[in-house]
Amino acid sequence: MTMYKTLATAFLAGAAMMTGAQACEITLKSSDTHPDGYPTVAAVKAMGAMLEERTNGRLCIEVFHSAQLGQEKDTIEQTQFGVIDFNRVSLGPFNNIIEETQIPSLPYIFRSVGHMHRVMDGPIGDQIKDAFSDHDLIGLAFYDGGSRSFYNSDRPIKSMADLKGMKFRVMQSDLFVDMVSAVGANATPMPYGEVYSSIQTGVIDGAENNWPSYESSGHFEVAKYYTLDEHLIVPEVLVMSKRSWEKLSPEDQKAVRQAAKDSVPVMRKLWAEREAKSEAKVRSAGAQIITDIDKTPFIDAMKPVYDKYLTSPTLKDLVARIQATE
Repeated sequence: MTMYKTLATAFLAGAAMMTGAQACEITLKSSDTHPDGYPTVAAVKAMGAMLEERTNGRLCIEVFHSAQLGQEKDTIEQTQFGVIDFNRVSLGPFNNIIEETQIPSLPYIFRSVGHMHRVMDGPIGDQIKDAFSDHDLIGLAFYDGGSRSFYNSDRPIKSMADLKGMKFRVMQSDLFVDMVSAVGANATPMPYGEVYSSIQTGVIDGAENNWPSYESSGHFEVAKYYTLDEHLIVPEVLVMSKRSWEKLSPEDQKAVRQAAKDSVPVMRKLWAEREAKSEAKVRSAGAQIITDIDKTPFIDAMKPVYDKYLTSPTLKDLVARIQATE
């Protein structure tokens, strides 16, 4: 109970963190493409509040939400160079950089969100986090990204045949492109911030994402058909610039790791609440939610994708261990 009381206190303190940050010895910049109040943004603010308290004001975090520092691809590079200290990013954009991140990004690799939690909270998650260190980043924590499903402006999708020829935005990841191609649709990689206008103007037919992103982006306004195929349950990751990390003392590094870990249950609680609210909002707005879908053909269509990306014994072992996790 003490732990959760501490977490709750930290989260409530997060709202006042910006004022306190002015008095901190070191204020670290954190980037997020999501809007203020989004669970990932709130979780990093909670982490900053914990860090400020535990280091007696030595370290604080200032969160730049709503893509103020750029879209994900740009902020990853800035974080590698130490211009940005922390970054909350989906694993998707890392797929072309860090091969281990491809495994949690594989379609239908996780049986449920609970299964994903058990995998990413354990030694498999630690192994994937460790892989960031060879790319000038420190992997700190995994947040929830919900389950991603297809939505579009044209028609209900009830089978793979309905997807044929449609254009869907995906993250800038070869794996995501191959996944969409495998079900007969056309993938169009583009930054998240361009999706709304691209659907509105017919450049693309739709995209794929979770309930909160579908809602908070306003995409449900221009793409009212949402098919719950739940093809991906891709975690979000919080990383730190290795350059920024190496400037910290071992004591402060330990404090950062612990605060990041303690922010995870805060994020998950907020995520569950936000997911329910987002679903209710888009349903009440008249979005058409398609649930009567047979996922088996979609899963079977992913075999070539798995064959293409499981290129080493390490990756094949990761998949086997994930599948063996109860």
